[in-house]
Amino acid sequence: MSAPGKSAPTVSTYDWSASTLGNPATWPQPLRIAAELMFNTPLPMLLLWGPQSILLCNEAYGALAGPAYGRVPGGSQPAVMPPPLQAGQEGAARAWRGEAVQMPAVTLHFGAASQGQYDLHFTPLLNDGAVAGLLCALAPASAAEAAPAAAEEIGTLSVLVVEDNLDSQYLVCEMLKAFGYEADGVAHPDDALARLAAQRYHVLFTDVSLPGMSGVDLAREAMRLYPHLKVIFASGYGDMLLKHLDFPYQSLQKPYELDQLQNALNQVGNQLRAGA
Repeated sequence: MSAPGKSAPTVSTYDWSASTLGNPATWPQPLRIAAELMFNTPLPMLLLWGPQSILLCNEAYGALAGPAYGRVPGGSQPAVMPPPLQAGQEGAARAWRGEAVQMPAVTLHFGAASQGQYDLHFTPLLNDGAVAGLLCALAPASAAEAAPAAAEEIGTLSVLVVEDNLDSQYLVCEMLKAFGYEADGVAHPDDALARLAAQRYHVLFTDVSLPGMSGVDLAREAMRLYPHLKVIFASGYGDMLLKHLDFPYQSLQKPYELDQLQNALNQVGNQLRAGA
């Protein structure tokens, strides 16, 4: 997590002129969104893109791998696949086929004196409906063992993501799953109400600007029907459209950082545990 007042790395932080990918302005939107998420995530992460298997990583992975990896953040075809992709070949292959995969407690060797066990989370990245790349996130294996104890009282936090940008919706859902939440995504408010009627969720995470019905009106109707819900808004308009609401909510200003969403969900979890 970034310290208060410190800007997190973004795609524009780095000079890509010498990389295979070139100017980020020409990158496909799913690649750009995934890279921004990766650079702003505290967990070590790798991103593999395209038929050339162009490799990127964030600074957390660079610090873990050390000189064995090379220059962060990459952007070229690697001569040798890094340890998570070597040890997690099966998971990576399944991700290339379109499946989100978790491989628990995988032993990784970053050199003769550096090794450890990590949970590997592979997420396929879609471009025009086809898998064009994958994300690999590394979490300490012990974190998976600690998670059930932290969630015993309320179970795993379940989130309904309402976002009409399908690429953003997909990436947010997969990242939430990688961090241990249950997440489903829909693009239209009518579909959101249908999901809420069919399944119990803890959190409604909705964009304010949606087709057919605003996220504010969706949340108001959802709270009328399901008053247990916690609401988090994502808005590009600040809090201007959220004034005078008669129910509690949190809001994130677009473009929000992933750790801001995690903080909001941690607050929800604390509230639910206190209520239980």
